[in-house]
Amino acid sequence: MALHTDPQRIFEAAARQYAVRATCPQCKHSAIFDPHALWWLFERHGWDQRLWKCGARFRCVICKRRGCTIDLVQALPTIDDLPLPDARTWKRAVNRYRG
Repeated sequence: MALHTDPQRIFEAAARQYAVRATCPQCKHSAIFDPHALWWLFERHGWDQRLWKCGARFRCVICKRRGCTIDLVQALPTIDDLPLPDARTWKRAVNRYRG
């Protein structure tokens, strides 16, 4: 029997259809990102995709503070200006993940 664990990386969140919410700890402003677009951004830049570390990459657009808390939500994205990976790139990533 396979164990079901919570996603630990942005890719896992995208594969399981969770959106990623970044919340500023100072002013409490939050934004919800499409997980596929966020994965593609982190993948292209070679950034650490572990959820507990990726919050350091975010900067609040309201108060300009760097570093946000990250959680996964079942909601529509509020940020839609990040490019999505093409279908072939995403499929290749899924196949690598499955091993």
